[in-house]
Amino acid sequence: MSTQIPQAITPLAEELREKIIAAPDMILEDPEVMRALIAANERVSGSNIVDLRGIAMDRLEERLDRLEDTHRGVIAAAYENLAGTNQIHRAVLALMEPMDFADFLRALGSDVADTLRLDAVRLLLETRVEDEAPALKSLGDVLVTCEPSFVNTYITLGRNVPARGVTLRQVSPETNVIYGEGGEGIRSEAVMRLDFGPGRLPGLLVFGANDPNMFRAAQGTDLLTFFASVFERLMRRWLE
Repeated sequence: MSTQIPQAITPLAEELREKIIAAPDMILEDPEVMRALIAANERVSGSNIVDLRGIAMDRLEERLDRLEDTHRGVIAAAYENLAGTNQIHRAVLALMEPMDFADFLRALGSDVADTLRLDAVRLLLETRVEDEAPALKSLGDVLVTCEPSFVNTYITLGRNVPARGVTLRQVSPETNVIYGEGGEGIRSEAVMRLDFGPGRLPGLLVFGANDPNMFRAAQGTDLLTFFASVFERLMRRWLE
């Protein structure tokens, strides 16, 4: 028995019908076409009939959309984390090349700052050396000397709270006390406490950014913790 095609079907519709019969998967795999077919079926069925399959498909479609959004978010976070890891690795390599302490500080203020897209870098060392020591003044703006106990005070801003290893926060003009004349625009910072070993006073490595959202309290600190650990070990070499 041959299949008779209704006379009302135009040649274009007949061609489309044959394509659908030959490859029905192309309809099933197209969400917009399936939604149109389901809507047409609901119109034919009338408003007094509940289409449970249509409801189930709507809910499955919503779940699929949420899963796709989550998937894209996870991938974006993974790429961002990978990019951050690569930046930290390049910054570490830049600090391993200098052959003297002056070059080490210059690399910190230039190569590391450029690699990590920072607007300011400061290394704070607690010291009992007098301020007029010319050897320290000649090392540039990156190095800042401070009185003993200043490190914990700066980390906690004078509050009675534990001094964390890495602190991320916004900076206001009132709390901008270490950047000097070139740091008026600093609006966020990463503060890393440095331990130089037994018998030595602690230090701070501070990254400053003009972008108030570059360093936020809710961000992860794993990469900065790693960088600070490497920096401590490199500094111990210069302090020997």
